[in-house]
Amino acid sequence: MVATRAVGFGLPVAMLAAWLLARKRFPGRMVLDVVTHMPVVLPPVVTGWLLLLLFGVRGPVGAWLYQAFGVRLVFTTAGASLACAVMVFPLMLRAIRQSLDAADPGLEQAARSLGAGSWDRLTSITLPLAAPGILVGAITGFAASLGEFGAVITFAASIPGKTETLPLAIYAALQVPGGEAVAARLSLVSIALAVIGLGAAEMLGRRLRARVGL
Repeated sequence: MVATRAVGFGLPVAMLAAWLLARKRFPGRMVLDVVTHMPVVLPPVVTGWLLLLLFGVRGPVGAWLYQAFGVRLVFTTAGASLACAVMVFPLMLRAIRQSLDAADPGLEQAARSLGAGSWDRLTSITLPLAAPGILVGAITGFAASLGEFGAVITFAASIPGKTETLPLAIYAALQVPGGEAVAARLSLVSIALAVIGLGAAEMLGRRLRARVGL
């Protein structure tokens, strides 16, 4: 559930950011590029701490959400999804942007010269060209969300049955005497999911790229 929500929340934003970075030139473009890739180079715990500052009940965004809508993200399943979404966002963004960069922008310009509107160009050209990256980004983001630890435990904590993800369960098992066997089984599950996710992303990405001619 946490990984699914993370991809569901983050993928549309990643698509928009990838399109802006690949197709538009505007003031602050470099800043957007740097900020969206920060989770790749920052320690996950730092990312989780920054989320606490922003989305905690005393943070500027978190306080507003709680006062206006009664929504509290910190130490909740939604908060765990948010932390995962932020951490895997650069992976999804990069995959989609690479597909757009590999596509010929002349196709969109030609469609525009033939009278195609913005929505027509988006649905008939841009999204199909970006489809391999969108699919790869979604699968990779989902698999990476299953393995996220630092940001989740910092922002959402490890609450059994609520915010405890697979890596948090492995960590908890290792803190219990005799829990090595449980940790080993969960680690094998984690490895299997990672292999399946990466394999599926590579195979499906190749098929889609061949279909759209990239």
